[in-house]
Amino acid sequence: MIDPLVKSFEPYRVVEGNYRIRLDKNENPYDLPDWVKEEMFEELRELSLNRYPHVTSMPAREAIADFYGLSPENVAVGNGGDELIGHLVRLFRGNHVVVTPPTFGMYTFYARLNGFPLVEVPLREDFTLDGGAVAERSKNAKVIFIASPNNPTGNLQPEEEIIEVLETGKPVVLDEAYAEFAGKSLWRLIEEYPNLVVLRTFSKAFGLAGVRAGYFLAGEEVVEALYRIKSPFSVGVMTMAAVGVVLRHPALMEKRVAKIIEERERIRRKFGEFTYPSDANFLLMRLNAHGFLLKRGIVVRKLAGRLEGHIRVTVGRRWENDELIRALKDYLEAEGCG
Repeated sequence: MIDPLVKSFEPYRVVEGNYRIRLDKNENPYDLPDWVKEEMFEELRELSLNRYPHVTSMPAREAIADFYGLSPENVAVGNGGDELIGHLVRLFRGNHVVVTPPTFGMYTFYARLNGFPLVEVPLREDFTLDGGAVAERSKNAKVIFIASPNNPTGNLQPEEEIIEVLETGKPVVLDEAYAEFAGKSLWRLIEEYPNLVVLRTFSKAFGLAGVRAGYFLAGEEVVEALYRIKSPFSVGVMTMAAVGVVLRHPALMEKRVAKIIEERERIRRKFGEFTYPSDANFLLMRLNAHGFLLKRGIVVRKLAGRLEGHIRVTVGRRWENDELIRALKDYLEAEGCG
């Protein structure tokens, strides 16, 4: 009765258990302060929860557009960035989906789920994008996914390599989920390249992972096409209210981003020999320490494939990072590397 394709998918797995420190999902470690939540509650008091939300999420689109100085017609909003990825693999003409591993696994997930062939163009040894190689493999492509900063490696991709791919004219989704931590974004290129879609999220820098709010910036034709296939009412009124409130307080986000970057660099200095530079809120480490850290009550992401023997570590609060540093020093000593 169940389609064999569905049976072939591995379920999404997280490490279960009552662990003290969770550094495995690239969440913002800081919850919103009470005064921001109170502002959200005030917004909710004015909402009619018995009514469906706006069919195309216009309140959130308008708030995001104002933030960027764009038109709402350049903004699409989804129930998390993952929902938008699922739509974007179906939106364009073409025969296959191009990805650049190692990268975010949901691009492959949605390509397979929709039955589209996958073309993989691996990143270089230093995890940078090979724009020429991607361009060569993009003939008849439906869409090309590029993450910058890349997950799980943490590095920004060179602008000139991205532009080389954009020059093919094929649809390019530039996933900038971690752009606030890098201090650089290419969203302004949507005016020059109608084939560019810049995917962003409120889950990371803005600390709204539990709310589920993602969006993309693109030309009006792409946004209009998205709303032809997108399920109505997928973004609730409470989510849109939360988005509107946090966008009114960018200084709070910027202060917390600065604190996370400071902690990220502190960890990297401690383990520079084993840690790659990062432009995100996590670090890729050449340490097979997943099991050791679990025993110490710390959860990190264990990687596989090309990154076998590596871990991805989310930057936490200072006390969490202190615990991580102590545990990793013990691990290295136990491995004879201390």
